[in-house]
Order: sequence, then structure tokens, then C-alpha cells
Amino acid sequence: MAKIQPIILAGGTGSRLWPLSRELYPKQLLRLTNHTSLLQTTLLRAA
Repeated sequence: MAKIQPIILAGGTGSRLWPLSRELYPKQLLRLTNHTSLLQTTLLRAA
């Protein structure tokens, strides 16, 4: 059986979350609900 390789798409500036997100600090790096960023939370779910 082939091993599944997840691909996590994390792009964009997060303009709808402004002023929380900025060009140099996009929404996927924000910590909104807990002590991990949205990207880290997604990585944990995919693991």
C-alpha cells in the first residue's frame, strides 16, 4: 500500500484578519485559539 503524503496549503496574507495578520506575519502563523499557530495545529492533525 502506498504511503500518503499530505500537502498543506498555507498561502496568502490573511487580509480579512487585519490588523492581526500582516504581510510579514500571515494568518497561518497566528496563535488564535491555543498556544500553537494555525499551521502547527494543521500539521498536528495531519501527523
